Amino acid sequence: MGYAVKGWIGNCLWPVYLPCGCPKCGRKNWEICDNKMIRCKKIIIITACSASLYCQITGSVSNVGTTAASFLDIGIGARSLSMGGAFVAVADDPTALYWNPAGMVNIGRPTAHFFHSPWLADIRFNHSALVVPFDRSITFGFFITSVTMDEMQVRTVKIPEGTGEYFSVSNVALAGSFARRLTDRFSFGFNVKYIQEKIWHMNAGGLAVDLGSLFVTKNSGLRIGMSISNFGGKISMEGYDTEVDYDVDETMYGNNDKIDAYLNAMDWPLPLVFRAGVSKDVIQSEIHKLTLAGDAVHPNNNVEYLNLGFEYIFRGILAIRGGQAFLGMEDSKQGLTFGAGLNYQIPRGPRITIDYSYRSFGVFENIAGYSLNLIF
Repeated sequence: MGYAVKGWIGNCLWPVYLPCGCPKCGRKNWEICDNKMIRCKKIIIITACSASLYCQITGSVSNVGTTAASFLDIGIGARSLSMGGAFVAVADDPTALYWNPAGMVNIGRPTAHFFHSPWLADIRFNHSALVVPFDRSITFGFFITSVTMDEMQVRTVKIPEGTGEYFSVSNVALAGSFARRLTDRFSFGFNVKYIQEKIWHMNAGGLAVDLGSLFVTKNSGLRIGMSISNFGGKISMEGYDTEVDYDVDETMYGNNDKIDAYLNAMDWPLPLVFRAGVSKDVIQSEIHKLTLAGDAVHPNNNVEYLNLGFEYIFRGILAIRGGQAFLGMEDSKQGLTFGAGLNYQIPRGPRITIDYSYRSFGVFENIAGYSLNLIF
């Protein structure tokens, strides 16, 4: 988040001169007698309208940088991320709280989830979740997501080498979750979460809701999932750093140049995301299981894109995964995703699953993710 100045950027203006009328026949507007001139004028108008429409469309395709709390766009879970983020219709582990809260009903035992990923630019991304089934139809959950980084030195225009002070940046999201199975094939769920961004003395906070549904077809076993994430109001930065001294007229000597003023930070919407996807177990036996999944994603701060992925499990112990994220997003730096997982039952203890994900980010450093599930 930050301060912004409103302005016109990237809009197109096509001035077209149209005569008011014809002195010979008195026709009004742009119509004139000469057929060639009529055709020429029509071509000019069509071209101008097409160009204007094209500029409006291309100008509205991408809204990158127009939302707050961008850390909410970072995916959760090594398993789901190694499948390219195609998880809204899979959603059968605690990361369902992020991708599709309706999937919590597929978790039959109390499960704790921990995820860590060293993000870009030395940013640390952590996520923890707990899912507790109440009965076969009702499940409760809780999760916390945090983004932190090392302290940075305060630099100003007058003191670019540093003032000797240091500031910190952190983001956090806390959520409570509920899911219910309405029938043997349909379930729904939701999260209510508090979101906070903090930069030095400034912070912004607000509430948001996630909604999800999951449907399993009767004959084919095809799973269809949909979710809406981060539905809430706008947030803005507030705090000590908005109080400044202001000089009304810097060209005037001797006036009061330290008038108390307040910087009015703009309100920014949350990154609203709609996901719809399908998944299916194309092979399922005691030895082999192969799941294919695909999601279509529509965010309010970028263009639409597709996530595709697969998961192969051998004897319920070893898992191999792969996928492709952000298909259709031309400027995306993220490419193929890979991962693996291990399922182990501790004697007289909980069952644990350990997952690893690897994501390529083009010119940036590649990102690894690590997940641990404790199933009690």
